[in-house]
Amino acid sequence: MPRYLLIVDYRPGDDDTPMDQWRPEEIKAHMNYYDVLNAALRDSGELVGGEALTEPRSAREVISDGTSAPVVTDGPFAESKEILAGYQIVEVESEARAIEIAALVSAVPGPGGVPLRQPVTVRRVMDGTDFEAMTGR
Repeated sequence: MPRYLLIVDYRPGDDDTPMDQWRPEEIKAHMNYYDVLNAALRDSGELVGGEALTEPRSAREVISDGTSAPVVTDGPFAESKEILAGYQIVEVESEARAIEIAALVSAVPGPGGVPLRQPVTVRRVMDGTDFEAMTGR
């Protein structure tokens, strides 16, 4: 079965209030929504994995040639809306089902319990057939 990566970044949905300005009960409802959704996806066997990530200011960028000491810098410093906030990997029958799940993720509640309608990017994870097509084998 194909796997899909559901990407949530810092692009706002209908409400762009930063989470650090939400009331504690709004944050709790937001995270609880993910907990319930992820439990249902685990129970159905569709959730492979996923995590929420720490804020971008704690990110590090590493560059290495494989022999010298790696160069580690703060960053990346793209616009914060382009930085990954969290992800889920689902293994489902079809892209249509991945999109259904992404729609559930997009509906996560925000301030006032209103669904955020946060954009979620859906990308299929490459598999052996993709590599075969690229190499002609």
